[in-house]
Amino acid sequence: MTQFEKITAPSKGEAISFVNGQPLVPDNPIIPFIRGDGTGVDIWPATQMVIDAAIKKAYGVKRLIEWFKIYAGDEACELYGTYEYLPADTLKAIETYGIAIKGPLTTPVGGGIRSLNVALRQTFDLYSCVRPCRYYKGTPSPHKRPEDLDVIVYRENTEDIYMGIEWENSDKIGEQLRHHLNTKVIPANGKLGQRKIPENSGIGIKPVSKKGSQRHIRKAIQHALKLEGDKRHVTLVHKGNIMKFTEGAFRDWGYELVNSEFREVCVTERESWILENADKNPNLEYEENARMIEPGFDSLTPEKKESICLEVMNVIKTIGNSHGKNKWREMVLVDDRIADSIFQQIQTRPQEYSILATLNLNGDYISDAAAAIVGGLGMAPGANIGDKAAIFEATHGTAPKHAGLDRINPGSVILSGVMMLEFLGWQEAADLITKGISESIEHKQVTYDLARLMEPPVDPLSCSGFAKAVIERF
Repeated sequence: MTQFEKITAPSKGEAISFVNGQPLVPDNPIIPFIRGDGTGVDIWPATQMVIDAAIKKAYGVKRLIEWFKIYAGDEACELYGTYEYLPADTLKAIETYGIAIKGPLTTPVGGGIRSLNVALRQTFDLYSCVRPCRYYKGTPSPHKRPEDLDVIVYRENTEDIYMGIEWENSDKIGEQLRHHLNTKVIPANGKLGQRKIPENSGIGIKPVSKKGSQRHIRKAIQHALKLEGDKRHVTLVHKGNIMKFTEGAFRDWGYELVNSEFREVCVTERESWILENADKNPNLEYEENARMIEPGFDSLTPEKKESICLEVMNVIKTIGNSHGKNKWREMVLVDDRIADSIFQQIQTRPQEYSILATLNLNGDYISDAAAAIVGGLGMAPGANIGDKAAIFEATHGTAPKHAGLDRINPGSVILSGVMMLEFLGWQEAADLITKGISESIEHKQVTYDLARLMEPPVDPLSCSGFAKAVIERF
């Protein structure tokens, strides 16, 4: 048994292991939990109560979780000492047992860690941040039809600007880098003209790799394969029209992955247009099909016209038999959209989207915007998933002024628990909690944050009272 400095693992239960990125789950897994700072003192007990009750209701004594308390944030400093926000015991426990769940954590002041959440993601290479955003009937929302939004944001966790490779404007090394870029690198490119980084500039580097992009998009496609109907849809979200070799490459590597690994189960948007046109008219000429899928075809250069005609011919010849005659409609549809367009479309045409695969910064913005549509961060769960570990978490902050008052909304962590149960393959227990939350909100049994927004306002439940109401709805 793994030895720890200041904590003791449960004497019963087994560790979860990972094979090819998938968890092997015993009936009595040991799962570490981090209570969280601030309102974590209220939220976590409510969450544990709901999860345990759902497992018992679904499986009787056949399954249970052996909870293992570990420490991070301010609570860790109380046990391990000043600035010990993320002790070695905690990292060892997550590495040993594979899956953890946590409440909100304070961003440390001092101690050398920018963000505990980012540190955990980077330590365990949890490269996909998964944030579902769906509406629960009765939840107050600023939108007229929030029920139309049901998306899952897959946000890449380890690259992009969140790697934190940057220099402030007065940093001597940063000044040397700026000079080197201006005098050597930019002129040598040959395509950047007379561009120069202005003096007194802060500098950040935005790395986006093929490996990092494709492993993340692979997770999104694998998730889509578990869905049905129109929800079998992955949209690559990017700003590739401007950042062609980072965000644009993310898109291109996504399509490459479709062709190399998922050819039998995926179709791209353009391929679907070509196949649909051919199905409707089997005698359609390649050029006419090309004219139908490409706006302004007749004004293009001869070379571009030929390229699109070849595209049409290749699609029909290579996947016409396997994907044609509407077979593609049962497959995962992969398309792409510019990031700023998605901000508009999740509000105006949300029913057209399912899984949004994004880089780090875009995913951060989009997931919060989507959460606002369906009721705010209090109802927004999250998961960080890699090939050897997964951590499920609240997506909101610690709200210390509400700590210990038993009034905060525990929905984010409870729904993160739903995601964890689904990841374990314990779908029956997950469905019970989803049902309980949905019916509690519909019957206006909610905490103060939602109660005050309802019309007419209703008397709020406490944090623990909401948990009990959810359980009663099982």
